[in-house]
Amino acid sequence: MKHGDHHTSKLHLLNKSKNESSDRCYSTMVYLCLLENILFGMGNPLLDISAVVDKDFLDKYGLKPNDQILAEDKHKALFDEIVKKNKVEYHAGGSTQNSVKIAQWMIQKPHKVATFFGCIGKDHFGEILKKKAAEAHVDAHYYEQNEEPTGTCAACITGDNRSLVANLAAANCYKKEKHLDLDSNWELVEKAKVYYIAGFFLTVSPESILKVAKHASDNNKVFCMNLSAPFISQFFKEPLMKVMPYVDILFGNETEAATFAKEQGFETDDITEIAKKTQNLPKENKKRQRVVVFTQGKDDTVATVGEKVTMFPVLDIDQNDIVDTNGAGDAFVGGFLSELVQERSLEECIRAGHYAANVIIRRVGCTFPEKPDFH
Repeated sequence: MKHGDHHTSKLHLLNKSKNESSDRCYSTMVYLCLLENILFGMGNPLLDISAVVDKDFLDKYGLKPNDQILAEDKHKALFDEIVKKNKVEYHAGGSTQNSVKIAQWMIQKPHKVATFFGCIGKDHFGEILKKKAAEAHVDAHYYEQNEEPTGTCAACITGDNRSLVANLAAANCYKKEKHLDLDSNWELVEKAKVYYIAGFFLTVSPESILKVAKHASDNNKVFCMNLSAPFISQFFKEPLMKVMPYVDILFGNETEAATFAKEQGFETDDITEIAKKTQNLPKENKKRQRVVVFTQGKDDTVATVGEKVTMFPVLDIDQNDIVDTNGAGDAFVGGFLSELVQERSLEECIRAGHYAANVIIRRVGCTFPEKPDFH
């Protein structure tokens, strides 16, 4: 890594005055300072259905080997076929839920550091999601309705590629006025200091995202977002750019960054330039400079550090140890957030992100061993 200005890369992303008692958090007993519900996530809770498929299967449903899309009518049969013809694994998924789950796993204690909001159906898959969230010690408060079944996401794996097809179903039914606006739920939003919402939720409830983002900005808290998939920058540009002025930390991968740059007319495909231009987009809360973090698979992660753009090398891994790259991006964010809520430097946040992603790609689905081994 190019250390650049050492004091700049040590910038605390949750800026606080030097004499605040929360500086005590740097002790080894850091978890004693961490409060329940300090991290808030909201998104699409989905049950992941993972299976190894062949190229014919991808071709049949018009899928690219490495992509994320929303299911259309032509994909409806895919969900039945993948379960009938393949050995499938079920995992609690959905991008934001994965990330807060990983953050909680990295932190370990106290439990319920992370809150999660999203919509599920009153059905068997919904019960699985509730059980999995409880097992992960995430404080999930689902809006439950019976008009639509719990959402699913087919992860079609070929080699080390994965093509994700999300059937949002219930996840698409999240209602601000029926859930987020309720006093008991909004109190949980107010308790948080760090907020994370994947761009995928822009397709569901942009008004919910804006309410949370404005609260974060008005109270000088940290609001994080993810570009999530190329189609978000392409087809949900308007809601994305309405939220962007409130975004303190923006995540994305190299493909999403390139699509975002194209849609914004940046006229460059240089990822460091894209990061800089994204950092400089209009921003509401001037007390925090926006931080942009772009991952690039096995290549260096790119991040804006003050006025510079810095490259952070990822951990080496033997190709043979890679089992499933599905969830690597979510895991990176989860690791990052786990250090961010502990007021660590950007450098440490990225190191934790790299560690979490390295663990997750050795396993099927966004799953992890009992305890992390991160120091």
